[in-house]
Amino acid sequence: MQTKEEREGRPCGDGGSHSPTIEIRALRTSEDATAFRTLNEEWITRYFALEAKDREILEDPEKAILRRGGYIFMVHAGGAAIGCAALIPMGNDVYELSKMAISPRLRGLGIGRKLLEHVVAQARVMGARSLFLGSSTKLRNAVHLYESVGFRHVSSEQIPQMPYTRADIFMEIQL
Repeated sequence: MQTKEEREGRPCGDGGSHSPTIEIRALRTSEDATAFRTLNEEWITRYFALEAKDREILEDPEKAILRRGGYIFMVHAGGAAIGCAALIPMGNDVYELSKMAISPRLRGLGIGRKLLEHVVAQARVMGARSLFLGSSTKLRNAVHLYESVGFRHVSSEQIPQMPYTRADIFMEIQL
């Protein structure tokens, strides 16, 4: 469930010295779309190579996600976009959690956890049955984060086909 602050688009977070005060909201502007692309290109190219599906989604997230009934969540702090995640509808109230990224300079501060918890809560509010994702053994911290909020490992046959060659871990959470 969204907090009152999140529903009203106000900042959330502890505002402490370790983690900045953040606002999580839907993608709204062309600047958000640019940040969505930049944040994702950074982590993907750091560990892997951009694939055709990455390019399709990042070049036109409105067409690839939003017009299909999906959602893109942006994390802002200090007036800048510092993180993002998407829910891509797959039918039957099942969504892929995709394109989750946090600015490299702010990783390890709990922002990714706040974003992931927000996305899962929003999926519940929307009536989603489940979320699934594909990740990589190279991304141990991300996999641990997903496990810590309730995602469970499944075989690739238990989820919709994953278009990314980098995906070698598959996870799902029932809502």
